[in-house]
Amino acid sequence: MYMRSIALLFIFLLAANAYALTTAEAKAMAIGETEARIEALNKAVLAADDKTAAFIQAMTDDAVKSTADAVFVMKGDKGQDPVTGAEVTVPADAEDLVNNNAMRSELDTSGAALKLFSKDDKVRAAAVQALLKEPAESRLPIIEKALAAEANEKIKVQLELARAATLLASSDKARRLTAANDLGKSRSPDTKLLLNERLKEETEPDVKAAIESSLRAIQGTLVWGERLGAVFSGISLGSILLLVALGLAITYGLMGVINMAHGELMMIGAYATYVMQGIFQKYLPGYFDWYLIAAVPVSFMASALVGAGLERSVIRFLYGRPLETLLATWGISLMLQQLVRTIFGAQNVGVENPVWMSGGFSVLPNLQLPYNRVVIIIFAALVLIGMALLISKTRLGLFVRGVTQNRPIASCMGVNTARIDTYAFALGSGIAGLAGCALSQVGNVGPDLGQGYIVDSFMVVVLGGVGQLAGTVYAALGLGILNKFIEGWAGAVLAKIAVLVFIIIFIQKRPQGIFAMKGRSAEA
Repeated sequence: MYMRSIALLFIFLLAANAYALTTAEAKAMAIGETEARIEALNKAVLAADDKTAAFIQAMTDDAVKSTADAVFVMKGDKGQDPVTGAEVTVPADAEDLVNNNAMRSELDTSGAALKLFSKDDKVRAAAVQALLKEPAESRLPIIEKALAAEANEKIKVQLELARAATLLASSDKARRLTAANDLGKSRSPDTKLLLNERLKEETEPDVKAAIESSLRAIQGTLVWGERLGAVFSGISLGSILLLVALGLAITYGLMGVINMAHGELMMIGAYATYVMQGIFQKYLPGYFDWYLIAAVPVSFMASALVGAGLERSVIRFLYGRPLETLLATWGISLMLQQLVRTIFGAQNVGVENPVWMSGGFSVLPNLQLPYNRVVIIIFAALVLIGMALLISKTRLGLFVRGVTQNRPIASCMGVNTARIDTYAFALGSGIAGLAGCALSQVGNVGPDLGQGYIVDSFMVVVLGGVGQLAGTVYAALGLGILNKFIEGWAGAVLAKIAVLVFIIIFIQKRPQGIFAMKGRSAEA
């Protein structure tokens, strides 16, 4: 029994040494012609141990020197033997290892192949993707070895694709034919690119036909991803336009005030979010991921207070005088921009996404929905619901509707119309601040932030119907989706022009917008 144990131990040690890096293997990978080095590298990868992986990484990092008959791994200014790890003296005539582009590509792919056996799922998944992009038939044994050991089903599916991609480059026609059919099931843009590249080189008619069939199947799936992506992008843009236009639906739609400073009220909300980010970074770093929750009420109040001050100091004297209101608010917008430049500087400032808003989730191989966009869509829906309930179910909403429809009668009924005007304008301004808070999560914040949305928001309100919240929703989402579909076909500039032409034609045919104002007004 004792002798049997000794024999088993001896066999184990022999097996372990069989897979250990040798001096000859290290020299073959580092010295000589590129083709011979690549061949040695591929052989070493198939039976690599930790020292082999470390040596390949050192070659990738340009941390290897060599002479005619020796190789050294450099650690700072000291050399090590790649096999034993012992410190050795590096001869004065040792030269830096030179890797051309072909060798570097092979080193990168070999490094990825070795990571197929990592314990970390993310590392293995990234390694599979690297092998998918640069398939080579020499990698087939290690891919099959990893496939046999893989337990994660998602990574296993990707490994099977990597195996098929590797077989597609095979010199065996039958293997290429099988791989072409298998790759048609992947439905991913990377696979489409891979098949297109192979199609240019393929000479066998039946393999070529299989590749073309797989490409048609992949394209059929990717088209739906592109369409759904355009719809999501349109809804995302529409939700931002909706947030911007909701405040304007009150100040312009209900109160009749052409407020050219509406974009700057959004900008104030965005800068309030930036300030809250700074406060959390400095005083509450452990709770930084929740700064956005605190920024929502702060941005609302900051813009609402500025809006209330604007109404009490300027706009209250200009009701019923649209031209003077337009010029005055335009001047105020310039003053607010300059004030922000003075306080925060003329350069854009960055607002970080919290961790829970970073990244996204994949719906289709070519369709990923970013978390920040999804959150903004949900946020816009919540703001819309809150505003609709406020206008239709609360005492303030009743007074706003009463003053809007018939100011003299509302005043006769005891409603303080001047106070309601201030409250309504502050509400619309506060919602603009919420729009600025949301916009800070999808782009940089700067003094000119509001200028890019003010015209679009006016178009949304006019197209939807002055004073109609439902029309604002339909117009915002409709214009967002229409803009994205045209943009994919004709480009961003022509899409903007096409949308503007559409609105002009629509307003010519239906001046009251999608929804007309119901009931009587004081002017009727």
